[in-house]
Amino acid sequence: MNKLENAMPTPNFATLGLIEPILRAVKQMGYEQPTPIQQQSIPPILHGRDILGCAQTGTGKTAAFALPLLQKLALSQGRRGVRALVLTPTRELAAQIDESFRDYGANLNLGRALIFGGVGAEPQKRALERRPDILVATPGRLLDLMSQGFISLNQVEVFVLDEADRMLDMGFIHDVKRVIAKLPPARQNLLFSATMPPEVQSLVNAILKNPVHVAVAPTSSTSEQIDQSLYYVDRPNKRRLLIHVLENPEAARVIVFTRTKAVANRVSTYLNEHGIQAEAIHGNKSQNARLRALANFKSGATRVLVASDLAARGIDIDDITHVINYDVPNIPETYVHRIGRTGRAANVGAALSFCDAEERSFVTSIERVIKKKIPVVNDHPFPMDPNQAASKTPSPGPQRPQQRNNSKFKPRRRR
Repeated sequence: MNKLENAMPTPNFATLGLIEPILRAVKQMGYEQPTPIQQQSIPPILHGRDILGCAQTGTGKTAAFALPLLQKLALSQGRRGVRALVLTPTRELAAQIDESFRDYGANLNLGRALIFGGVGAEPQKRALERRPDILVATPGRLLDLMSQGFISLNQVEVFVLDEADRMLDMGFIHDVKRVIAKLPPARQNLLFSATMPPEVQSLVNAILKNPVHVAVAPTSSTSEQIDQSLYYVDRPNKRRLLIHVLENPEAARVIVFTRTKAVANRVSTYLNEHGIQAEAIHGNKSQNARLRALANFKSGATRVLVASDLAARGIDIDDITHVINYDVPNIPETYVHRIGRTGRAANVGAALSFCDAEERSFVTSIERVIKKKIPVVNDHPFPMDPNQAASKTPSPGPQRPQQRNNSKFKPRRRR
């Protein structure tokens, strides 16, 4: 397996070998310099190499595969039909990838289609009748339309499997294998994943041929641009602590992560009852409700998005000020992925975790993986009952409920 490491320290997009129509689109979008994963992925993809990309959210992964893929298709036009397939786990992520192809390919004559479940299939069938060059899809609806004869994959030249780890977490492994079985053997494969568990490695071994390995920001690391903090609090007081934290006006665009859909609903309702605009997003919401919640969050109409991990995977917004772990995740890589949604695009962000007595072992595991202690904030109005606090937890000291030391949870300003 080959590995490219900083072959070109400070390239621009032109030095990566991209053609003028794509460079023009990139400039129109305000991109100046490629991110590390773009620097390392674009040249080998243009040369036809398979790619294994391991990168956290916010690293520019979509452009890393979309830009060279568009160029390859634009320079080899002739056949009509699906020549590039991008398979992704969630409807939200599929919609964002399709939007990226639209923007990056604005100056190219390439057709696209987007298909996912949860909505009527007729508009998607009509889009497929136009024989698009690029198809972005979720596994279930793709297989459904394939079984009905609306999709043929026998002309696919490039196959992209995005968010492979989440695809497996959601139980799509058998669907993914069924799709792969319908692809032509001679094709280019691009696999991207935020984490690399054994199941993903097995899939890598099965479909990638002598891939270039691109690893950016290992999953055990957290960005130095994120101020992390830990609040020990009894579970019944978590929602009150959340209100207290959101009194900080610098918490302007916030994602709150909960463990279950039911808790996400309750937290969202509680925030709205206290005058804080919030919406919940999770798998039980209708497709229209989820897209509307995302649109409101992006526009600023909604200040707080309360999300489950799966539903939030497709959120790609650069100016999220705060991530709050209302429930501490029991998987350290999930913690890294969650907080990586802030502190992006040269911004500084804040990541707060509310830990109750039952979650103390989760924090220990997270700190072991990220190889650092998360600073504990004791000076807040709802400290954990000393009888419940872990022995390692510093004493909260004198309790002053009236004090609001917001400096503990607001991000540092860039100078």
